[in-house]
Amino acid sequence: MKAKKLITSALPYVNNVPHLGNVIGCVLSADVYARFCRVMDYETLYICATDEYGTATETKARQEGVSPKEICDKYHKIHKQIYGEFNIAFDFFGRTSDPEQTEVVQQIFMDLECNKMVEEQETAQTYCEHDQMFLADRFVEGDCPFCGYDGARGDQCDQCGKLLQPMELKNPKCQICGNTPTEKKTKHLYIKLPELTPQIKDFQEKSNHKGKWSNSAVGVSRSWLERGLLPRPITRDLKWGIPVPRAGYENKVFYVWFDAPIGYISATKKYLPDSWEQWWKNPDETELYQFMGKDNVPFHTVIFPATLLGTKQNWTMLHHINTTEYLNYENQKFSKSRNTGVFANQVTNTDIHIDLWRFYLLHNRPEKSDSNFSWDGFIEDINSNFIDNIGNLLNRVLVFFNRYFKGKLKQPSLSDRHQEFLEEVLSEEKKIVSAFESVAIRETLNKILALGRKGNKYFQDSEPWATIKTDSEYTQATLTTLIYLARDIGILLFPYMPETSAKILSMIDGSTADFKNLGQWDQLSDIQLKAPEILYQKLQQKKINQLKDKFGGKPEEETVDPLSAWDKIEIKVGEIKSIQVHPSADRLYQEEIDCGEGRLRTIVSGLVKYYQPDELLGKKVLIATNLKPVDLRGVLSEGMVLTAEKKKKLEVITQEDRTVGSIVTMENREYIDRPEDISIDTFFEAKISVKDNQVNIDSKLLQIDNQTITTQIVANGKIK
Repeated sequence: MKAKKLITSALPYVNNVPHLGNVIGCVLSADVYARFCRVMDYETLYICATDEYGTATETKARQEGVSPKEICDKYHKIHKQIYGEFNIAFDFFGRTSDPEQTEVVQQIFMDLECNKMVEEQETAQTYCEHDQMFLADRFVEGDCPFCGYDGARGDQCDQCGKLLQPMELKNPKCQICGNTPTEKKTKHLYIKLPELTPQIKDFQEKSNHKGKWSNSAVGVSRSWLERGLLPRPITRDLKWGIPVPRAGYENKVFYVWFDAPIGYISATKKYLPDSWEQWWKNPDETELYQFMGKDNVPFHTVIFPATLLGTKQNWTMLHHINTTEYLNYENQKFSKSRNTGVFANQVTNTDIHIDLWRFYLLHNRPEKSDSNFSWDGFIEDINSNFIDNIGNLLNRVLVFFNRYFKGKLKQPSLSDRHQEFLEEVLSEEKKIVSAFESVAIRETLNKILALGRKGNKYFQDSEPWATIKTDSEYTQATLTTLIYLARDIGILLFPYMPETSAKILSMIDGSTADFKNLGQWDQLSDIQLKAPEILYQKLQQKKINQLKDKFGGKPEEETVDPLSAWDKIEIKVGEIKSIQVHPSADRLYQEEIDCGEGRLRTIVSGLVKYYQPDELLGKKVLIATNLKPVDLRGVLSEGMVLTAEKKKKLEVITQEDRTVGSIVTMENREYIDRPEDISIDTFFEAKISVKDNQVNIDSKLLQIDNQTITTQIVANGKIK
């Protein structure tokens, strides 16, 4: 029995218009998988909703002089229209302000209370006497006590990255009215995450094993557990939100992080009031696939699962999580106020077909690292990878067939060469379907494009313009095999480019996309092809230049903040367990190094000139551990031994009194996990150096266990 596919995309917040990064990060990616599941005849439900409660909505409403409900009505309509224009095929797109949300959230809360998973705590929180309201941490601004930055928020300083408390700020101001806030004690309810930790860990291990989570999702989720979970507040002192059904909490509402994920459930209940539990309380027959940006991962792998587990109900839990990194615009952040970037409501005004936008975003989906929208890349990608490939194959085959065979398809007599080609195509199509099943969205699209290139090469190698003069039946068979290929590409493109898929199929047999037809090479007999037409005209540079100017797409001079680069770098203490001269390079060493990871890393370093093997064997050294592996003269090097250098002096930085696997941190800067591999260029952007024998970045000292890393020989120089 096939498992039912329950698909969600992260709920978009209603205080803004989504930009292209928002679209690819959640709704478009989920749409591709949902469309695939439907054509594969899986019982499929794709659910989303606008996230409407919380401080940000209240503030936006105050800024625009309207009620929170009016703000939500306005932006829900905007979001719904935008997703319609992008052909996002939700089964239902709801709202967290619907009454079903209140019902489900309150029932889940009461189940948690019944199971003694909720406790009350009293804390002091920032309060604005002028606005008569408690302030969320990020609605307090002031001067950072660490770096002096005058725009630091109450939760974090964007300049130095230090996590803050609102009253730690110097000259704190209420972001709403500008007055100085005070502190006031208040009581709130907390979910007992520590007591749920064993269940969360068990859930993560089982779900990851079955659903094959991405490495980044696994890393983020485990790090939350390794740091230790604390009780987490589920109520707030606000007016706009879901009422808390408990005496003494009449003027409080549920925290938006608590209620928002429950919106998946309530939207399903609104859409299927009599059968929603067949999806959400049916874990044996339903697989839950959730799509989101990377910043939402812990809410879906730790917090939301903990909430459901705490109710002791038989909920359908997360099976597969699919995340994206960030999409930037011409090496800048999207900004509505600065008119930087294309926002989703502007796409239809570009006169570029929506399927071409879908293609570009999906082909450049930021799966393992941040990606960058550029107009130069946009025109190159669409013209070269799609129009010159798929469009060219379709046009040249159909035009040639119509010219010589009047568009009349019949079952040809296939030669061994034709049969071999079709067998290769079928093999590739099976791999494409398998990649679809694994939710490998960008990889699958690349495989489809590769099929197009295979078809173009086959056409060129077959030289039908020559064989038509000597063997028309053979030529007809050649073109018919290519028409079958074009038909199958039309089917395979449906999840990505639904209108394009329909247009391709309309030129062949007028069928709808059905994956059961893939590799069926006997279905196009006695069919009259329609007159072929150009799939898409190529984009013109003049048009792209106009759009580039319109959307502020001229890149600024790139400057890299060394501290931002540092946040991507992982350095650990490693012990050299063995060392030998590289088998193919007598100036390089090949070392086996223990970095406390349960295995030895192979690392190649150019230290032969400076050290004898016995001078390094057994030493504890610093290793850059998240560099992308690189082949160095036939040996795959998995990191870099760090050295201090100044002119002709070079020193391997030893750490004999440190524990193997210890991580290097920076003073007064929170350490965040580094799940992604980086390039060597990114490493050098941090500009790590030695000054007065102390290793630092911009005078910020690097440390191990709060002890400054020092050198013995090189007093001043660079770290390489």
